[in-house]
Amino acid sequence: MISITMEFPEDLLSRMKLSPAEFGRELRLAAAAHWYGQGRISQERAAQVAGLSRRQFLAELARMKAGAFVVDFEDLKREVDLG
Repeated sequence: MISITMEFPEDLLSRMKLSPAEFGRELRLAAAAHWYGQGRISQERAAQVAGLSRRQFLAELARMKAGAFVVDFEDLKREVDLG
C-alpha cells in the first residue's frame, strides 16, 4: 500500500465531529464510491480501496443512496444485439 498525506483546514474534523481515523475511512469510502460510479475501478477494487469486503461496500453504497451496479451502455448494447 502507498501512503498519501493531505492537508485540510484545521477545524474541519472538529466541525464534522470525526476523529482522524474516521475522517480517513470516510474519505477512502467516498473516493472508492466515486471511482466505482465512474466505472474507473471494479466493485472488488473499490471495496479494497474503501478497506471493506464487497458485501460491506455494497451496504455502504446503499446507505449513501449510490448506484451499486455500473452499467456500460456500449457493453449492454452488444449483449442485447447478441440476442
